[in-house]
Amino acid sequence: MKPSMKHSLAALVASAFVAAPAMASLTTFQTFVGNVGYSADGFGSTSQSGTISASVPVGATVLGAYLYTGMFDDVANPAGTTLNGSAVSFGPNMVNNNFLSSARADVTSIVKPIIDAGPGGIYNFSVVESNSFQDGEALVVVYSHPSLPEATVGILDGFAATSGDTTMINFANPLNPAAPGFFAEMALGINYSCCGQLSHVDVNGQALTRNAGNNDDGVGDISNGQLITVGGFDDPYSPVNPTYDQDHERYNLVPFITAGDTSIRVDTINPSGDDNIFLAIFHVSGRGGVNAPPPTNQVPVPGTLALVGLGLAALGARRRAAGSARG
Repeated sequence: MKPSMKHSLAALVASAFVAAPAMASLTTFQTFVGNVGYSADGFGSTSQSGTISASVPVGATVLGAYLYTGMFDDVANPAGTTLNGSAVSFGPNMVNNNFLSSARADVTSIVKPIIDAGPGGIYNFSVVESNSFQDGEALVVVYSHPSLPEATVGILDGFAATSGDTTMINFANPLNPAAPGFFAEMALGINYSCCGQLSHVDVNGQALTRNAGNNDDGVGDISNGQLITVGGFDDPYSPVNPTYDQDHERYNLVPFITAGDTSIRVDTINPSGDDNIFLAIFHVSGRGGVNAPPPTNQVPVPGTLALVGLGLAALGARRRAAGSARG
């Protein structure tokens, strides 16, 4: 049993008579394709306030920024949480496992003006939680930059099924992990994890880790309210098959990819049945579809189509005018 458990025996007994919510898998929230990168960071503290950060190069344009909170009470309400002093509006709790839940907020309007006009580097944001049932937060920032190679950033969230979950990233063109500059990485966000509770992750049928979990981003002693770990920009890649303490939930997937592969398969399972894998982020070379077919050639957005139409109309008018003059 975790230290300082706040659920009384009576509450646990009572929960046995309540229908358990459906166990949903992590589902694809957003996929970005282009000259894109991302930053992730985690924070947890029983003081309910601190700093969460993003690392973004100068000249980047923020495409989306999302704040997640992981909670160890399925009726906890994170309303009142603030980021940089601004109120954060979370959507409904996404999914839960009897007493674990998570929620997502779009904080692009808070983060984008600061980073887009900023000097680049590490940006620190103050975060204040609304209640003690929040284990901590994850901040995910996706951005574009002209110097970046074409890549895919995929964000999945919710609750990974403890009995087993699968994510597929599909590509139209075969992958070549030996190509210069090729990369493929994954980061996980897990809350309510400590003390040997763990998840297993396989990539393309090979063991990546048997020790995903712990509370790497918690501050101070192990206790409820700061049991969170997020694979962040300042974390090294975890080694293959790391120990519990070596696993920082940021992984290099390149060694698991064979030349000619057209997909990357990731399987997770939580044998202890009591950790909340609420977030998975993928950043991979090339154009990929996350739990979807790979994207085809880009289609111009409606505004672009309108400009093309205007240009063709103007060209036609010019040709008609020239024909009239010759007549």
